[in-house]
Amino acid sequence: MAGAPSTATVVKRRESASGPRRLKADICVVGAGISGVAAALQAAKQGRRVVLVDSQPALGGQAVNSIIGTFCGLFSNGTHGHQFTYGIADDILAALEQQDRALFYRNGPTTTVVYYDEVALGRWVERSILDAGVQPVLGATLMHTEVDQGRILSADFMTRYGAVSIEADGFVDSSGDAALVWQAGFACREPADYRVFGTQMVVLENIDEAAQPSKQEISARMKERGDAYGLVRREGLGFTIPGRGIAAMNMTHVETPLDPVEASAKALEGKEQASRAVEFLRAEFPDCFGESRVRAFGLPGIRQTRWIVGQHHLTVEEVREGRKFEDAIGRTAWPIELHDHDDGHHWIVFDEDHEHFIPLGSLIPAEAQNVVAAGRCIDADSAALSSVRVMGPCMAMGMAAAHALDLAGSGSVQQIDMDRMRERVSDNVERRHYRWSEEQLARPVVA
Repeated sequence: MAGAPSTATVVKRRESASGPRRLKADICVVGAGISGVAAALQAAKQGRRVVLVDSQPALGGQAVNSIIGTFCGLFSNGTHGHQFTYGIADDILAALEQQDRALFYRNGPTTTVVYYDEVALGRWVERSILDAGVQPVLGATLMHTEVDQGRILSADFMTRYGAVSIEADGFVDSSGDAALVWQAGFACREPADYRVFGTQMVVLENIDEAAQPSKQEISARMKERGDAYGLVRREGLGFTIPGRGIAAMNMTHVETPLDPVEASAKALEGKEQASRAVEFLRAEFPDCFGESRVRAFGLPGIRQTRWIVGQHHLTVEEVREGRKFEDAIGRTAWPIELHDHDDGHHWIVFDEDHEHFIPLGSLIPAEAQNVVAAGRCIDADSAALSSVRVMGPCMAMGMAAAHALDLAGSGSVQQIDMDRMRERVSDNVERRHYRWSEEQLARPVVA
């Protein structure tokens, strides 16, 4: 019959000798979170052939799939601070500002945080990666690396559809867990006698924004009534873009072990904790949350697990003093935000004029020649890392990683031209642009 759909099939068997799909690139970026996306887009702008790999079947990493919902550390402290990171960050802000209720600036009183719609950000990432000609490989788990004299020659991944082998001149480890550096056999750090907790985000819709309690009210009630709901964390807050009736709630603490079996169990515990937190909100704050329902659970949010041993180990003392390194590639003023105990966290803010810097040496594994890290797996102590692993400086790290590999070429990232590097990253180290007009500065601060 004309127009009938085809029902033809082909019978096949797996060929035992079939090899992996092979790709060749100038730069292979492992991890498609905000730092990996920034690295991939920057490398593509430099005319490099880029492959971007992620273990999730989607781009965006935690920024999209864990529903973080906030750009932190992108602006200096105070009610209307200047911007710290530019380039890719400008592209994101400009794109989301054009969409209805996709972005909201929460100014002050100590920090400026940018709330964003995770769906809008996800679509921007997807379109930008494809438009830039970056080759994505998703749902891919790193299995093996070929290393010779400190250079990674290739990395092998397994997907549900088969194996992929990627040969590249340079690699960016933006995996979050230093997965590439670890698999390559280079030295890494892990916590010795402390834990850093992650979080399970939950998005609630149909809330009454006019009745939304403050962070202080939620935390006080959690301390008072948390036992009755079986809550581990005793503090909480929500991120709300006005006019949407939706809140992304950050209410949980979840252990994030490196062991695969334990990690799976903790991921399920995280959802249970988030569900209990929703029950708490509905019962304790019915005017706001009584009619709310869960729109989405994010993937487990991870703050710190394993990280590289770099040329430089960034310390909390260097963060506190605002030490400006000769090889600085980015900056922030985000507080020390260390989640090292289950029921709360350390929150140590800085003055309005404070800024601290991230050295390139913390991104370069001491034993590697063609690898640069970006994101939460750079070399720093736990307190220092807690203040630089947020999304503003992570974008700066991703761009810096691409610049370092571009300058290294077929040589070593241990010996790049630092004058040229400083010139390339100067905006993210020196520039001070205020996004608010005098009229906007005169408006009341949004607390």
